[in-house]
Amino acid sequence: MRFRNVAMFGAAILAGLVAGSLMGPAPVNAVARELIELQRDVTSLLQGQKDLSTQLTQDHTVMRTLVEQSSDNVGKLSATMSGLQKSVQDVQANGGARLDTMSTQVQGVSDNLEEVKSRLGKLNQQLVDLQNTVQSLDAKISGGGAAPAGSVPASGGTTSTPTGASTAMPPASAAPSADTLYSNGLRDITSGKYDLARSEFQDYLKYYGDTDLASNAQFYLGEIAYSQKQYSNAVSEYEKVLTTYPKSFKLAPARLKKGMALIELGQKTGGIRELREVVKRYPGTEEERRARSKLKELGAAVAAG
Repeated sequence: MRFRNVAMFGAAILAGLVAGSLMGPAPVNAVARELIELQRDVTSLLQGQKDLSTQLTQDHTVMRTLVEQSSDNVGKLSATMSGLQKSVQDVQANGGARLDTMSTQVQGVSDNLEEVKSRLGKLNQQLVDLQNTVQSLDAKISGGGAAPAGSVPASGGTTSTPTGASTAMPPASAAPSADTLYSNGLRDITSGKYDLARSEFQDYLKYYGDTDLASNAQFYLGEIAYSQKQYSNAVSEYEKVLTTYPKSFKLAPARLKKGMALIELGQKTGGIRELREVVKRYPGTEEERRARSKLKELGAAVAAG
């Protein structure tokens, strides 16, 4: 269309010049020269039109290529985002179970440290008692007196506690030692051997239910049941920690996990009540932080409204 306009314009100019030359007295040479210049201008215009058309065609091709590449990139990005979303969903789905397993393992390490501290304290007290006994014997020997019978503890039968009271121990053939049972139970629960660990902690409670670590053994029975998704049994085992061992340092985690187990059983009201008790009774602890997080996840207020 543009080419046609240019051609018509050139023809009009040419016709005007011809008419002028016929009407006017201009010399023939001047008219010929103007015609040549006009032809040159028309040719230049036509070439410009052709160059512009070529450039437009090239630009259109480039733009189409860029659009196609952008569409491909958008498709690839959509596929990548879909895969990432699926991965996030998988992590969220498995995160709770992994967190519980890690929590159990951390509890096991913590209890190993507590056990070591307890043993060191008992050993220290036994050393003090032994030193006192030796000093007493030395004083009596120096004074010429014989040591009274029973002043040195005999092996077997009873064992002295740090407070001086004697606790009857089971025969060696009846069960392994308390340290052996407890250590084996911790080792097996942290390695995922839940059935074996359950048997060992049950034996510990059977033979050594009045020791300092008995509440820990009871707590781990709850942890084993929770890990095996036996939530009803877990609630029962955690409740025994709360009622049987009121001075245990496992009260906070036992109440937290009891609330979690109730929620897993569909007893949301009871679970929320236990979580609120954790927030109320154990401020500043890791259990309080986890309880607050779970309440927020459930859309429940921290305190009862």
